[in-house]
Formats: sequence, C-alpha cells, structure tokens
Amino acid sequence: MRIAVVGGGPGGLYLAALMKQLDPAHEVTVWERNAPDDTFGFGVVFSDETLGGIENADTTIHAAMERQFARWTDIDVSVDGRSSTIGGQGFAAMSRKELLRLLQARAAELGVVVHYRTEAPDTEELRATHDLVVAADGLNSQVRTRYADAFGPSLDRRHNKYIWFGTDLVFEAFQFIVRNTEFGTMQIHGYPYSDQGSTFIVEMHEDVWRAAGFDRTEHEVFPPGVSDEYAVQRVAEIFADDLHGHRILTNNSKWISFTTVRNESWHHGNVVLLGDAAHTAHFSIGSGTKLAMEDALALAACLHEHPTVEAALTAYQEERKPVVESTQRAAQASLEWFENIGMYAADQDHDSFVFNLLTRSRRITYANLEERDAEFAARIRAAYARQVAGDLAAAPAAAGSAAPSSPDEEAPAMFQPVRIGALELKNRVVLSPMDMYVAVDGVPGEFHLVHLGSKALGGAGLVMSEMTCVSPEGRITLGCPGLWDDEQRDAWARITRFVHERSTAKIGLQLGHSGRKGSTKLMWEGMDEPLPDGNWEVVGPSALPYGEATHVPREMTRADMDKVVADFRDAARRGVEAGFDLVEVHAAHGYLLSSFLSPISNVRTDEYGGSLENRLRFPLEVFDAVREVVPEPVPVTVRISATDWVPDGNTEHDAVEIARAFIEHGAAAIDVSSGQVTQDEKPAFGRSYQTPFADRIRHEVARPAGVAVIAVGAISSYDDVNSILLAGRADLCALGRTHLYDPQWTLHAAAEQGYAGPAAEWPDPWKAGRRRPPTSRTDRVPPRLALLREGEQGQVHLRWRPGAKATGAPEAAGAGTPTAPAPETVSV
Repeated sequence: MRIAVVGGGPGGLYLAALMKQLDPAHEVTVWERNAPDDTFGFGVVFSDETLGGIENADTTIHAAMERQFARWTDIDVSVDGRSSTIGGQGFAAMSRKELLRLLQARAAELGVVVHYRTEAPDTEELRATHDLVVAADGLNSQVRTRYADAFGPSLDRRHNKYIWFGTDLVFEAFQFIVRNTEFGTMQIHGYPYSDQGSTFIVEMHEDVWRAAGFDRTEHEVFPPGVSDEYAVQRVAEIFADDLHGHRILTNNSKWISFTTVRNESWHHGNVVLLGDAAHTAHFSIGSGTKLAMEDALALAACLHEHPTVEAALTAYQEERKPVVESTQRAAQASLEWFENIGMYAADQDHDSFVFNLLTRSRRITYANLEERDAEFAARIRAAYARQVAGDLAAAPAAAGSAAPSSPDEEAPAMFQPVRIGALELKNRVVLSPMDMYVAVDGVPGEFHLVHLGSKALGGAGLVMSEMTCVSPEGRITLGCPGLWDDEQRDAWARITRFVHERSTAKIGLQLGHSGRKGSTKLMWEGMDEPLPDGNWEVVGPSALPYGEATHVPREMTRADMDKVVADFRDAARRGVEAGFDLVEVHAAHGYLLSSFLSPISNVRTDEYGGSLENRLRFPLEVFDAVREVVPEPVPVTVRISATDWVPDGNTEHDAVEIARAFIEHGAAAIDVSSGQVTQDEKPAFGRSYQTPFADRIRHEVARPAGVAVIAVGAISSYDDVNSILLAGRADLCALGRTHLYDPQWTLHAAAEQGYAGPAAEWPDPWKAGRRRPPTSRTDRVPPRLALLREGEQGQVHLRWRPGAKATGAPEAAGAGTPTAPAPETVSV
C-alpha cells in the first residue's frame, strides 16, 4: 500500500510505524508542518489498557516508553488548603516531547519517510496517488473541514477557559487543587511526567476568568510559540501557596476553550480520520494522545486483517467509534462537572466534594474506590451517615410522629433513612412508576396487587403506582388504571392495605392525564399508535401532534382546564381515602401537564403560553388543587422532564426554574426525568444519563429549601445508587426495569453488600433465603502463603518520588529533587 499521513503527531507517527512493521513493503509518508522538536504541552498520561495494546503491537516502542515513565497510584484533592489522598488508582505518564522523539526514531528506523516543516500536498492529489490518506492533523483538521459534508462534524465549544502549563515542581501524585477565590472557583489539574517536572492545567468558568481579569489579553494575538505572560503572572499570584516558589513553565500557553469534536462518519472514500481530527475528549478524563494511539492500533490491525481499504475503514469505525463515544460521554459528564464546580464547592462538605469530584464521570464508582482504597471509602460512608442524621433532625415531622431514625454509619448509603416532607422512608430505593396496561375500565386488579406487592416485599422503601389517570379521557390506553370513581378507589385500597400490612414499605400514587398522547394502543400492540376507531378525543395546550401518525389534539379551552383541575382534585382525594402515603403529580414525558410546560407542544398566545411563567400557570393550578385536598402529613411531589432533548425545547436551566416554582407551591420532592415530549427527540442515553439534571436541581433549588430530589434513568446497580447518593447528586434513586428483572432487587442488594438491618428487612416467610446461594462448588485450597506475599507487596499508596527505591516505598526523595509537600491527610 501507498499510505499518506497528514500530521506527524503521536497518532500519525505511531500508525506509520505500525504499518511498516506489519509489512516493510508498505510505502508510508508523513507530512508534518512543524519541526521535529516542536511540541505543545508537557506530559501524556496512559492507562494500563492502552499500554497493554502498545506492548502487544510493538515491544520496542513499549520498552522505550517504559524506561521513561513516572508511575504513581495516588490522587490528591486539595480544597482551599485542606487535602485528602485516595490511593490504588494506577497512572503512568511521560514527557510528550520524549514520546515524540521515540516515535520519530522508531519511524525512521522502520523506513517511514517524514517531511518536517512541510505542508501536506493537496488532499485530492494524495487521494489520487495513494491507496490511503490518513488525516491525523488535529483539532483544527483541514482535511476534515474540506470533506465536512461526508464526515458530518459537530464542534461543541464549551464554557470554561483553560491554559496548559508545566512546572519544575515535581508532584508526587495526580493533583486536583481547588481554590475558592474572591472571583469564583478555580482549579488545577496536575500530574508528574518525569523526575524534572509536572504538567498542570488551570481551568475556570469564563465568568470567573473575566472577573479575575484574565480577559485582559483576550484580544491580543500571540504568534506561534509565544505564551500569555500576563496569565503566567496572575496564576503565579493566585496559586502561590500551591507552587511553593517553583517556576511556571510555558509552551505556547494561551487561554482556550475546550471544543468537543464528533463526526458522524470517520472515513470517506480512501480518506480516514484519526485522533483529534475524529474526536476529542476533555482532558480531565484522558489524553488525546492516548486516544490517538489507540486509534492507530485499531486502524493498523483492520488494514492488516481486511482485503480492501473500504472494508478495513468500515471495520475501524465500527470498532473504535462506540469505544470513543463511550469515553466522550464520560468526558462530557466530567467537563460539565467542572463547568459547575463552583456550585459543589459552595454547597458540599469536604468529604462529599472529594467523592463527587472522583465520581464525576460516572465511570468511577463507590465500589471502585472501596476496592482500591477501603479506608477512604469508609470515611466517605461515615460522613454521609452524619449528614443524614443532620438532615433528619432538621426535617419537618408530622404531629405525633416518632423521632427520626438513627443512621447506621456502617450501612451502605442506599440503606440510610430519608424523609420526603413528613414521610420517613426506611431506605432510598424507589420503585419507579411503570405503566402496565392491564387495568379493566380503569380498575386495578390482581396483577397490580402482585406487581406492587412483590416490590414492597422485595425491599424498596417506596413503591409508586403507574400513572393513574384522573378521567376516562385522560388515559393513555384502554389498559390504564384510574381514580375517577369509588370502585377504582376501593381496588387501590386493597393494594395499599397489603403493602402496609405485609411490608415496611410506603406506597405512592402518581396522578396524570395523557393529553395529546392518549387514546392509543397497548404498548405491545403499537406504542403511541392511535386506536383504530379514535376511541376518544384528545386535548392539549395547542393543536400540535406528538409525532407522525399520532392524534392531532384539540386546543383546550378554559372550561376544559377547569374540568381537568377538578378531576385531579377528586382523584387526589380518592387516593388519600385509598390509603396512599404520597401523591405525585405527573408533569413529565409529554403528557398533558408536561405538554403545557414545553415550548415544543405549547404555542398558545394567551396567558397559558409564551413565557415559562405562563406555561407554568396551568400545571401549577393543578398542583395547587391536589395539594389543597391532600392532608399535610401526606407529601405531594412532582415529576418533571428536565430537558426536551430537541433544539428550542426546555433545557436543564428551564428545569431549575420549573422545579423552583413547584417547590414554592409546596412540592415535597422533585422526581427528575427527561424527554418524551416529542418523537423528534435525540436523548444522550448512557449510564445514569438523567442524574446530572437531578444534581443541578438539588444543588440550586431543592436542597436549600429542604426538598428531596429523586434521580431516575438507567440506574441499574446498587453501586450506581450508592455512588449517586454519596456524591450528593440526589436524595433517592428510582429504578424501573431493574425491578422488573428482579422484584427482590433491594433485598438482594443488601445481601450482596453484607447489610442486615431494618432498612432491608426480609419478610418472615422469606428469611431462610436471605443468604445468597452458592453458584458453584470448588474444593480448591487457595495458596495462602502466596496470597500473603502478594498482600505484603501490594501498595494502596504509591507516590512518584524520583530517587526513592523502585518499589515506590514512601521514602524521602533524592537530594535536590523538588517535590510537592505531603497533603494533610495521607494514609500509607
């Protein structure tokens, strides 16, 4: 093959070397506009997984890199001078300049032709004269721009400003240094890369950046290689206590805003994207160099394994794109966390903040940290229990109710008690409302008794009914339950009575009206498809359908609204009579109240449309009517869609104001979901993907008001639940499909975590099964002496101390080697 590589960074050079190694007959040429000794940045961090791939592909490169590595396992988090250390992580870093030197030498050794200080020929010329053109030309890729119609790039420029520095202070571990200044919160991301220096990146929100005066050079044009010396001076002043008199090193150091690059396609004809040209991920998660070298490994393998370039490039995209998108989702969560760091720094105690920072991407969880540093995990768990005790003591209690429960410091976070208004729950697990579509004439039957009863027996602290409709025309389908007559009330009373008599769970009622999404088939017959005979007329705020081939609703009149308000009021009264412990108003998922809240479905020109204040007017009328007839000890909550997932729809910022309005009207909890307002939505699905919305609402409006927040959405493991709670992202977690898979999920979670207490009490007839049965039998005797030796050698805390023994033992650094002072809290 004749291969042209545009860009001589680590990704392009590594691919070139791999291809020549696989087949010396390949003719590989690299064009690099910079000189061979030009490099931007200081250090590069690698994961063990990436290094394993490099070792398998090219032992020569791996061995050369291995000799250069700085290695450590600790993360130090310092907030205004108070520090914590978390061990057991595992990092390897080296100088980016040294990495380039190694790759340049390897490419030359294998016969790769590299043209330095040379712009690549025209891409069309390269396409015509080469079998493959690799665009490894970085974030501002000219090749990607030229073929934008084919690649479909999107560039998301973010709100924070950051600047890349080095220092001759040799950090001993990964550093997160947070300073709450008079201008706002600023942070440093730092790590060692050699025995001579460290990388550190200063980052802050643009508003903080301007307030601190860093915008003084905003319009100054710096020539290539020239750094912002004013920024150097200001950073040295602000972080003087953290730099300890050491120098700040610059290398083309200028303020920039991170841009997330995504592409719909990574290849076009015989042109393929690699590294930053194809994708970027925020530096707080992983280095672009690491991702580019992983791309190179995959692309080289695919080219070697497939008979044609087209097949190879298709396989490369299919292999790498999902992996990169997963990394980008984690990076996006981390990026947004740092954009909002001021919110957490102002609101959370030190331990909660540190845990929140560590788990910000949702890839690291409580279980990960407990496995790596059990002492740190125990401290976080105990701190959470103390926080719970304070919250319970401050929460309102119903007249004559018992004193709040005492948290158990040894219990997992999910098994700590919690209050929603005056209602105390034994644990923080909620059975999320899920439509079952099996009611007859709105009457819940035996199925509902078993469905809800089994989840209550299975350990959930609160089980929620499915959306229970306030009128016949308020149903989604003919199989939806209701509370518009006393027969339905009495059927629900049988279910609540079972829950109260046979379990220690509480049971909640979700009330809703389908609006324009009503009069449709059962889910398994065709979700959102209209009933063939148009069974009943549907209404909405405006005459706009939910999607293609769905009902066009009639725009509601004031008389229609009055009827709906009365229907909600009557249904809520029946719900209390039926014995429900909590009532939730469903204002999410595109149903009637949700459709009033969203500008996508509400284009009214009267006082119920237009501004968010107007769009809130009718949902608040309904909420007030429910709150009016529900006795004070019974909390009234609301479920909202925090974002519509479409342009011009509601966003998380609107959700904060929507939540604020409901809280001001007496909502005891905000149940935070998202979407389902339009069929045009494009949700960013992923692990716990809706939790950030709950997080923002909790910190900005709910927690200051003493209101609970419930997180929902792809929360599937007890580790997810514990991590969300310990990080302060929500007060409770609602799980739906997880409970369908395992009705006893909460009890099983308790057993697997070794918890046995009142928050997960097994019903007497089931207690014989509370121990997890063995999955297999083995008579193998473990090699105890070998395990002991491994235990003696393994270290939770390994710090980078050049001059100390290779074992990483905590000894003094070599004479003359500058090191960071030990943090206040270090366990070895």
